[in-house]
Amino acid sequence: MKASRFIWAGALAAFTIQNATADGLRAGLWKIVTRPEINGVAGPDQESTRCLTEDEVNNLEATFSPNSRTTNSSCETTGQEATPQHLTWHLQCAGQIDMDVAGEFIFETRQHFTATISTHASMMGRQFQDSRALIEGRHVGTCP
Repeated sequence: MKASRFIWAGALAAFTIQNATADGLRAGLWKIVTRPEINGVAGPDQESTRCLTEDEVNNLEATFSPNSRTTNSSCETTGQEATPQHLTWHLQCAGQIDMDVAGEFIFETRQHFTATISTHASMMGRQFQDSRALIEGRHVGTCP
């Protein structure tokens, strides 16, 4: 169970919003709701806010692409496609823990996006975690 929490926390940390753009996502305060599901069991919704500056809303690929921070594993992005309204990517990690992570972001309007991140993790050839996070972001106003 501890390894499962580690993987889930690592996956979420790797995909936190650092910047944003979607043919013009609005700068300002964003409410992010993540709905996790681990091995078929839904977890509690996780809510956070993030202030995005004008400079931060200019690079879609860098913003929503994975930024892996792993220990005892090496990761490689094996596929990525981006348009102003859509981003998909695939990350594979090998090492102490092997992970296959795929993300899809849909930038619906300047004030709203949705995403799905799926993670399959195994150790020594045995799968021990299958998770999915549904993410929704809404622009809620100006930054404090």
